[in-house]
This record gives sequence, C-alpha cells and structure tokens, in this order.
Amino acid sequence: MTDDFAPSRLRAALVTCAELPDLDHDDVPLIAALADRRVAATPAVWDDPDVDWASYDLVVVRSAWDYAPRRDEFVAWARTVPSLLNPADVIAWNSDKAYLRELAEHGVPTIPTVWLDPDRNLSARAVHTRMPAHGDFVIKPTVSAGAQGTGRYESGDATERGLGIRHALELLGQGRHVMIQPYQQAVDTTGETGLVFVDGRFSHAISKRALLSGPYDADDAALYVKEQIDRAVATPEQLAVAERTLAAAAEVLPSAAKPLYARVDLVPDALGAPQLIELELTEPSLFLAYDGDALDRFADAIALRALRARVS
Repeated sequence: MTDDFAPSRLRAALVTCAELPDLDHDDVPLIAALADRRVAATPAVWDDPDVDWASYDLVVVRSAWDYAPRRDEFVAWARTVPSLLNPADVIAWNSDKAYLRELAEHGVPTIPTVWLDPDRNLSARAVHTRMPAHGDFVIKPTVSAGAQGTGRYESGDATERGLGIRHALELLGQGRHVMIQPYQQAVDTTGETGLVFVDGRFSHAISKRALLSGPYDADDAALYVKEQIDRAVATPEQLAVAERTLAAAAEVLPSAAKPLYARVDLVPDALGAPQLIELELTEPSLFLAYDGDALDRFADAIALRALRARVS
C-alpha cells in the first residue's frame, strides 16, 4: 500500500497475554508492516487495567492464549472494547467448542462427539459407558486454548481408560463441559491442515501435528502444546469444506460473516474426506511466516479496517 493510504497516523492494539507481552513471534512483524501503512501498532495485554482501549482506532485479538481458565472474564472484557476484531459476540460464541454442534447441524462435516454436561452429575460408570469401545480417544474441555486440558487415551487399556474417567470427572467437577472424540489417526500420518482466511478470503494453508501422545498431565502448565508446522497446499475438497464452515458460521451468527481473521482446521476422516476439527475465530496463530504474502495481506486488512473505524 502507498504512503498516502491514510490521511493521518492510525492506532491499533494487538491484543496478547501477560506471558507474551511483546506478542507471539509470529505476530511481531505486524508492527513494522503496519507502520509502513501509517498504523502505529502496539502490543497490549488484555487484562491490563491501565490500557485505554478506546484510544485505539482498532483492537485486534492475537495471542490472548491465557483466556481459557477465565473465559467469562475474557468475554466480559471483549464486550467493553470498542472496535474489537473479531467482534465480542463472535469471541463469545467461538471460545466454547460447543459451536461445533451448531456447525454440524448446518451441514459441516465434523468429528463425532459425545458431550458431557457437569449439571448431570455423571458417575464414573456413566462416563465409562460414553467412551468409545475401540481405538484411541480424546478427552478435552469445551473451553480450552492450545490443547490445554486435553488427553489421549487407549480404549482397550484398562489403566488408560481409568485415567480417562478420572480426567473427565475432574473437568466435570470443576463445572466444565467435556468433549469425548475418537482420536483421528490421520493426525499421526498426514496431520491437520489449517486454512487461513484474511478478511473473509483464503490466504494460505499450513499442516500441523500436535504432539498429543498420551493422557492429560495436570502438572504440565504450558501455555500451549508445541506443534510441528509446515507449509501446505489446500486441496479443492479442503477449500470447499473450509468455505462451507465459514458460511455456516455466518448462518448461525451473522456478525461472523467476513471475519478479519479465521483459521479452519481440518483432518481427513477414515475415508480421506476432510472434516472440521476446529474453527478458530478467537485468537488463532495465523502462521504468517509460512506464506510470502500473508503478512502483507493481514497488514493491509488491519489498516483498511482501522481507517474505516476512524472515519465511521
């Protein structure tokens, strides 16, 4: 974009968390890229009481990865922030993986899931009967980020099955809703494919393999599970499912139409057809370094949205 893109200096906050006060390394280049577009971008910790969010033309959520244990507080904060992207109601909807049920009802292929409600006071036996009888399975809370609180178990191993029951009951005892899903073996071979969209348009794709190898370890307090990331080329079938996912999200929640950023994570089912694992509209890594033009696309989109917010 040219130097005369904006009539005056615009201001944008790039929202992060206290553990990453200077942003995740993937987002750091945004500061210089936005400066080239006459946008002064500043990292800002979402729960810092000294930040004046109204002083920014645009507030963009990036690496607020500590929100999961305090989701209600995070959503309440989002509702107070003007010019927030993605919008607060999108964050409220997308930060609880129960949204997957709605997307499935709107025709998006998703992983079969058993949903456990803490209000039902399920016994160990009741949890046991809801676990798959064969193969590996995954237990996770519906509110989590970076695979926090997630464990993988072997259904045929009595010890692991017992650990899975204890894991689920622990989460339920904390008042958290729980998901049980069959582990997708393709994650170990082809991995997940993340399709990144900027301003509602497909930008680039990456493949990733989350290193989820065993039962949940409560002593592992890492902010996120490290992943092996590579550049990928999205297939027409993957693009079709990703676009259907975004269209379905907009059907459920009109404000989710044409989000500033989105990542659609897919994995092949047993027959090789792409299915949705997650739609990331809250605080996803966008892996900007894995495509030569991705940083410019994202910076252009932020600068344009900031200008629109200034003049509106």
